[in-house]
Amino acid sequence: MALLGRTAQGLFWMQRYIERAENMARLMDAGLRLSLTNLPSDNDEWHSVLTSAGVEHLYRAKHADFEPQHIIDFLLRDPDNPSSILSSIDTARTNGRMVRTALTRDVWESLNEGWIVLRRKLQAPLRDGELPAVLDLVKKHTSNMRGTFHGTMLRNEIFDFCNLGTFIERADNTARILDVKYWLLLPKHSAVGSSFDNLQWGSILRSVSAHRSYTWVYNAEYRPIDIIDFLIFNKRMPRSLAYSYECIFESLNYLAETYGDSHPCHATAERIRQSFRQDEVQNVIDSGLHEYLAEFMASHNRLALEIAEAYRFYA
Repeated sequence: MALLGRTAQGLFWMQRYIERAENMARLMDAGLRLSLTNLPSDNDEWHSVLTSAGVEHLYRAKHADFEPQHIIDFLLRDPDNPSSILSSIDTARTNGRMVRTALTRDVWESLNEGWIVLRRKLQAPLRDGELPAVLDLVKKHTSNMRGTFHGTMLRNEIFDFCNLGTFIERADNTARILDVKYWLLLPKHSAVGSSFDNLQWGSILRSVSAHRSYTWVYNAEYRPIDIIDFLIFNKRMPRSLAYSYECIFESLNYLAETYGDSHPCHATAERIRQSFRQDEVQNVIDSGLHEYLAEFMASHNRLALEIAEAYRFYA
């Protein structure tokens, strides 16, 4: 029997917002690391964090400056920012409560405990020096949520809708960071492939939790073309676009087998997946990284809408 659309929607968005909270914590951690270097730059790193997170327009509606403490508070706990860590955990928990009977006890308790701890910790603005520990706390609890989910959930359609939420969100995050941070950090009048400060390239990799794994593959040498290849095409890197689409395609295939039919979302996912298998990083550089990612995001956003329509998320 097929899940009700509202149940599928709740599972999908529960996982999207758990992933979003962790992504925000990792993005802020990268911003903090770079801000502490005190390197001269035309672009304030905290400003670029806002842009990478896609919430600069919301921030500007409330603040006239780019004061780091205002940005940090906005990204951590502002209720007017639906992508803040606290808002994301609240939304994940609300969706989790709606689909409570579809979750194991361990998954629900992990989600609820994380919500309780983080709400308590973020009930007031942070004091100086507290940010690193709070970001570690967010990463710890979102990792616990993911761990209990993978360790206790039956691999059925419930798992597949959750998995879709995770990797739709993850691919969105990686593409946005690679696009926005690359062009914000790239010095004016310089081309792809120019020499660049290692700390700034490290910031891009840390934003998607890829710094250590990148050094294993490329022996710690920062080259723009290698970073682009790693974050787009490497199927072994768990936050790359290619890996995300292998997981999206697999979950959609399981749903097609479970329900005995397929939808436009299946064809869209397969087309995008094949593009990562057939294309090469040099083609991306030649055609323009921004243009490539803009085209990807248009297809990716269409896929998310097609999934919602196919499985009646709003029914």
